Amino acid sequence: MKIGYARVSSTDQNLDRQRDALEKVGVERLYFEKVSGARTDRPELTRVLEVLRQGDTLVVSELSRLGRNTAHLLELAETFKAQGIQLVSLKEGLDSTTAAGQLIFTVFAALAQFERDLSRERAAEGRSAARARGRSGGRPEALSTAQKKQLLTLSKDPSLAVREICHTLGISRATYYRHRSATMPLAAPTSEGVSTQ
Repeated sequence: MKIGYARVSSTDQNLDRQRDALEKVGVERLYFEKVSGARTDRPELTRVLEVLRQGDTLVVSELSRLGRNTAHLLELAETFKAQGIQLVSLKEGLDSTTAAGQLIFTVFAALAQFERDLSRERAAEGRSAARARGRSGGRPEALSTAQKKQLLTLSKDPSLAVREICHTLGISRATYYRHRSATMPLAAPTSEGVSTQ
C-alpha cells in the first residue's frame, strides 16, 4: 500500500501543494497535520507509523516534512529498512524501491548506527574522565559529611522527633532512616515519633 504523509508547521500554512503532489503519485491513504516539525508529539505521524506494514511505501513531498531533525530522520529510515517499508521523497528524488534508493537507505541506516556508537563512546569517555578526577558519577550525596554528623548527634537526643530532625536538615524521612541505619541501629520510635534511646 502507498501511504502519504504531509505536514505544515503552522495553522495558517496550506497543505494543498503537498496533498496534490502526493495524490498525483497515487497514494491510497493520506495523513496530514499542522504541527511544528520540532515537536515530538505528532499524532498523525504516530498513526502512520502504526499503520505501515512490510511491503508498504511511505511517500512524502520532502524529507523535512517527515523527520524532526537529521537524527530522527536517520532513525526512521533505519526502522523502515528493518521492517521492509519503502520510503519515497518526491523533492529529493529518493526512492528506496530503486537500487540507488536502497544504497541511500543503507547509508542512512549506517549513519544512524554510527551516531549511536559515537554517543556511547562519548559517554564512556566522559565517565572515564570523571573517574580520573575522583568523581564516580550518579546522583550526588543527599547529605554532606557535616550534615551526617549532625543527623547522628540529633538522632541521639530522645526529646527530638524524627520529623523535627528532618525539618532541621531539610531532608525526607527516607533519607533520615537510610543514613541513620548506616551509622547506628534503629531504636523503636514511640507513638509520638520520638526516639526512646
